[in-house]
Amino acid sequence: MPSEGRCWETLKALRSSDKGRLCYYRDWLLRREDVLEECMSLPKLSSYSGWVVEHVLPHMQENQPLSETSPSSTSASALDQPSFVPKSPDASSAFSPASPATPNGTKGKDESQHTESMVLQSSRGIKVEGCVRMYELVHRMKGTSSYPTAESQAEAERALREMRDLLMNLGQEITRACEDKRRQDEEEAQVKLQEAQMQQGPEAHKEPPAPSQGPGGKQNEDLQVKVQDITMQWYQQLQDASMQCVLTFEGLTNSKDSQAKKIKMDLQKAATIPVSQISTIAGSKLKEIFDKIHSLLSGKPVQSGGRSVSVTLNPQGLDFVQYKLAEKFVKQGEEEVASHHEAAFPIAVVASGIWELHPRVGDLILAHLHKKCPYSVPFYPTFKEGMALEDYQRMLGYQVKDSKVEQQDNFLKRMSGMIRLYAAIIQLRWPYGNRQEIHPHGLNHGWRWLAQILNMEPLSDVTATLLFDFLEVCGNALMKQYQVQFWKMLILIKEDYFPRIEAITSSGQMGSFIRLKQFLEKCLQHKDIPVPKGFLTSSFWRS
Repeated sequence: MPSEGRCWETLKALRSSDKGRLCYYRDWLLRREDVLEECMSLPKLSSYSGWVVEHVLPHMQENQPLSETSPSSTSASALDQPSFVPKSPDASSAFSPASPATPNGTKGKDESQHTESMVLQSSRGIKVEGCVRMYELVHRMKGTSSYPTAESQAEAERALREMRDLLMNLGQEITRACEDKRRQDEEEAQVKLQEAQMQQGPEAHKEPPAPSQGPGGKQNEDLQVKVQDITMQWYQQLQDASMQCVLTFEGLTNSKDSQAKKIKMDLQKAATIPVSQISTIAGSKLKEIFDKIHSLLSGKPVQSGGRSVSVTLNPQGLDFVQYKLAEKFVKQGEEEVASHHEAAFPIAVVASGIWELHPRVGDLILAHLHKKCPYSVPFYPTFKEGMALEDYQRMLGYQVKDSKVEQQDNFLKRMSGMIRLYAAIIQLRWPYGNRQEIHPHGLNHGWRWLAQILNMEPLSDVTATLLFDFLEVCGNALMKQYQVQFWKMLILIKEDYFPRIEAITSSGQMGSFIRLKQFLEKCLQHKDIPVPKGFLTSSFWRS
């Protein structure tokens, strides 16, 4: 019948209405809910009233300015009048304090656009309204992440990897900034040191008195036995930084976990094996080795022993790799360069390039070098009362095993290799690097080292050996850099420092002194210092 059709249409319309979509509970009487509670109980503020008032008052001020009355009368009148509450507050407005008002006393446009008027209800009504709003918010938040699909999981994993990479890059940038700041402070300290030293030794712009001469040109018998305080501070800072680095990855080295041990071994191999493969075979091969070391330090995976290795495998991985890499560079100087002098240049150019991109590795190289060869500071350790003889011998750079000290020839050979590596590092730059950047530890440090050596009393056999090694490797570079002043330095060594070395050298140790003397006299005679053997030419990098 037509009437039945209209009836169903009416029911369908009612069901689609707001009330028709409400949920009704037939067992409300069994739950003992007092429906008439609102009519019988005294009015009271609910726990949600604070939230409502915070969002209502600003709109009341917009529509109806408050009269200049007492706070109590204002509050009472406000509760008697209709007000406004947000229809659907966002997460920030629901869980944080109200947003500050704009200078004209009103809320921002974003908040006012999302509000609608609603008559202020009783305490129970406000509570229900607040619960509804929070319920809607929770479900809206849950709707964004309840049942992740395989696609969303993959997206989340990709985002997580990107976040880790971002954090690692950020950490590296922070470390690089700290290292740059420390290097800047170090350079400033070195400038002050050079200014003090150049008052005694040659400089590029003035002629200071010779370090072994006193006022009036008379020979000064009181050369320093120990290095200057500012150099010792620099030395100690490097040692402290090295010890701090060791403490940083202590958890990795002392771990009993088999997986951690495997990671440690893989990282150590990835750091040290490429350094041991450095040679003069070809420039392209050297570039491959450099790129592999740089990638490892940059957090990228590299192949080592048939496996993919990365410093990100362990939170302490980067510190461990930096320390072991610097240790290996110095060890190559101690062993490889000591036996094959030409090997200093390919090792040094890679170390210099890595130093420029990863300054902390450079500081650790210096720390290892100074500890194994204190003459590279230069620093002559002194014997202190109560010190064990073996400990003092180790401080001097000697190897002591089972209370037996290594032979002098072997000791000098190792010291020679490390000084040659240092002399090569300060003059070489990685050819594929940024040429606009200054050398992280350049020839000015070589000039400083030479000036300080000449201001210290010579050591028998040691000083002559190391002076020869240093000048043979980087004498040509120093000559080009400092020109006339460098020749004055050589004349100073010949006329004033040679007699001091000869005076303390026994007849059985004259070999090192004679070699230095002949080299220096030949250079002065020809007014030239030859390019050292093994120096990397431009043709090498095209191979």
